[in-house]
Amino acid sequence: MKPIALGRKNYLFMGSEGGGKSAAIAYTLIETAKLNGIDPQAWLTWVPAQIADHKINRINELMPWRYPAKAS
Repeated sequence: MKPIALGRKNYLFMGSEGGGKSAAIAYTLIETAKLNGIDPQAWLTWVPAQIADHKINRINELMPWRYPAKAS
């Protein structure tokens, strides 16, 4: 959470309300992966590869806590 506090001034210039919402979603996904002991970059790379053939009613299987490779 320290990077969020350090960048607070920069967040005033996200560009738009939509940009701010997108950044909030990205921060949420990244921090959730970290809290679950997952490398966020690896997980965020894995999800798009899985999502094309994935059923919408099984979206829980793509969450960080279900990611097959735990970070060391």
